[in-house]
Amino acid sequence: MSEPLPLVLAGARGHGRWHLENIGRLQERGLVRLVGVCEPAPLTEEEFGGPLPVQSADFGALLDATGARAAVVCTPIPTHTDLALTAARRGVHLLLEKPPAPSYAEFRRMADGVAAAGVACQIGFQSLGSHAVPAIRGLIAEGAVGTVTGFGGAGAWTRDEAYFRRAPWAGRRRLDGADVIDGALTNPLAHAVATALALAGAGRAEDVAGVETELWHANDIEADDTSCVRVTTGDGRPVAVAATLCAERPDEPYVLVHGSRGRITFWYKQDRVLLQRAGHGPQESEYGRTDLLENLVAHVTGGAELLVPPEATGGFMKVVEAIRRAPDPAPLPGSAWHRLPAEGRRVVPGADGLVAACADTLALYSELGAPWALPAGSQEMSAR
Repeated sequence: MSEPLPLVLAGARGHGRWHLENIGRLQERGLVRLVGVCEPAPLTEEEFGGPLPVQSADFGALLDATGARAAVVCTPIPTHTDLALTAARRGVHLLLEKPPAPSYAEFRRMADGVAAAGVACQIGFQSLGSHAVPAIRGLIAEGAVGTVTGFGGAGAWTRDEAYFRRAPWAGRRRLDGADVIDGALTNPLAHAVATALALAGAGRAEDVAGVETELWHANDIEADDTSCVRVTTGDGRPVAVAATLCAERPDEPYVLVHGSRGRITFWYKQDRVLLQRAGHGPQESEYGRTDLLENLVAHVTGGAELLVPPEATGGFMKVVEAIRRAPDPAPLPGSAWHRLPAEGRRVVPGADGLVAACADTLALYSELGAPWALPAGSQEMSAR
């Protein structure tokens, strides 16, 4: 196809700014043409950085008016399913931001509707476009670290209190009767969960046998900001992922592959891999990455294999569902956190080490002896 693919962006503020820049990059290469922006309040030329395309707050009407063949949806989590189906009914292909939906039922409604419409849908887990992912799978298959015993994930990040006031749905589990589930592991550090599951071969819903959760918050929110989960895969191996948005010193998130003769560390935002194994010196490698929108365009125009179709994120959605069904996250006692006034954020002392220990040992916070992590904070859910 010689003509650029006409494309609409729904949600151009916040994280949508990144998508605007990426669309601009692909537009310069002649792959796409931005024909419309959907925002409740129109962008100004200053915000957009130049002459504006067609704008409308009505996504369906915008698709009709522009003749778009593809859309990027980067809107509040509860809107994802309805907007995806609005596009699908018009034969418009999709890049849908993560998390794809706030519940497994909404995810199935979206995925089944998209499949029935015959359109392509890419879920925006950018880390799964990393060339490190197939490389690590190759190392596992060739036995580079021996028998794989489990997978870990760790994310120690910081978010100030204003982050949880950036939108009405931020930090909420539900809003106006609708699920949101905007927690540490379901949104800002969702990539840690999805990437660990992908390396474990547990990307599909049927690959997840059970999920244990421990959900806490130091900030004045409904959702969790310091949490961990342990997934049991269909083949019985554990996948333990821990996260905090209240770190003392933020660091790059990573995923671990534990083997009987070594381990693999994958810093997924940097596409960097460290292989450590018995009888060898450490080997560090950096990989390239395929942009997911570029891959979607290549799929639509040339038949390239789609990297992150909805079914590849069903396992992640089983984790979202377990977090949704778990008891509401418990507030950490005042003795477990303090505020840094100069930074406007809350810190949980020791959380950085706990997050790393969960990934290292595949244990939950309560099993590691965190004084505030009582067993009552955990719930196990069968995924069957």
